[in-house]
Amino acid sequence: MGTLLLAAMLLVLDKMLRLFDFVVALGGPVSVVFEMLANSLPEYFALGIPIGLLLGVLLAFRKLALSSELDALRGIGVGYGRMLRVPYMYAVVLLILNLFIVSYVEPYARYNYEGLRFDLRSGSLGASIKVGEFNRLGDDLTLRIDRSEEEGTQLSGIFVAAEDDGMRVSATAAEGTFLATDDPDTIIFRLINGRLIQDADNFPTPRTLAFDQYDFPISLPEVSAFRARGLDTIRELYMPELARLAYASPEADPEMQLAARANLHFRLVEALMMLMLPLLAIALAVPPKRSSSSLGIFVAIVMVVTYHKINQYAEGAGAQGRLNPELALYIPFFGLIALISWMYHVIAHRPGGQPIGALEAAFSKTAKVVKKLIPRPRRRTLPRSEEAPAE
Repeated sequence: MGTLLLAAMLLVLDKMLRLFDFVVALGGPVSVVFEMLANSLPEYFALGIPIGLLLGVLLAFRKLALSSELDALRGIGVGYGRMLRVPYMYAVVLLILNLFIVSYVEPYARYNYEGLRFDLRSGSLGASIKVGEFNRLGDDLTLRIDRSEEEGTQLSGIFVAAEDDGMRVSATAAEGTFLATDDPDTIIFRLINGRLIQDADNFPTPRTLAFDQYDFPISLPEVSAFRARGLDTIRELYMPELARLAYASPEADPEMQLAARANLHFRLVEALMMLMLPLLAIALAVPPKRSSSSLGIFVAIVMVVTYHKINQYAEGAGAQGRLNPELALYIPFFGLIALISWMYHVIAHRPGGQPIGALEAAFSKTAKVVKKLIPRPRRRTLPRSEEAPAE
């Protein structure tokens, strides 16, 4: 669980910075950032759960190997197959969880995420008014505020300009505040201590008015409804919907069917790959004798992330029709199974077997060369004290 949360948080950090920039640029509330991050978590858990499982098993067996408990267990006849029972219990439970996430939770969260982006761009979440700038609210209303206090409830130094059916109204006020009305499409901007100028083409001269309090009605712009789920991308479809679109909808668009086939099998191979992770963890957990090298941890993470990127490329190429989706995704899948099976066979059934022995040797030699190149701090020699004269 610790490695899963750590992996998810590391993946989320970069997303958080970009979301803050996006929300602030559109003037939305900061709370939307955390809503969008929450809807991004299922996508990261789809990769974070396999990495968490891999690192959890790998670190556990590495600790057994470094403390010589693994040799003791094998010496009394406990083989790797027996020791893998508990890791596979975790693997099966996490496989079911991951399959549920990629089948239902991630598509639903992706749709909510795009809905929040749409609401931000359309202004239905309530864009904040930037202080010291001219803000356009709709096509015919301009607003400028010098100062904002009490979280936007107390405004001062106000300028408002509006136009409606040839009537032009401009107003300045010392203070102001927004008030809700019974009409959800209209709000009241109450101005205090100001002056209003009204002008039109049929007015011989503009009309002016000094007021202590004036209620300025503002019509909110119409916001179109967000699209239905799955209309823009097949990634928002649930797994059963993907399967029907891919193989049981002969009247569907061929390009959509191709994309659905690619995404369906992408989700399947990403989840089924977890069944091989305990074997990969054991193959990379045991360092060479009289060594505490952590190269296996690095290789394990690189293998999982590389396989994920290969699947992403295969899905994209399959959706575009450049490759057959099934072949593009299942050839790397069975290739990974063959590689992990060979690595497990070497560590489990060959005496002294080391699947990445060549890499370990090269890594050890490189580390020694680098260690020699690093200058060592010179020891400071203290001057010898003068010998005391003989009596």
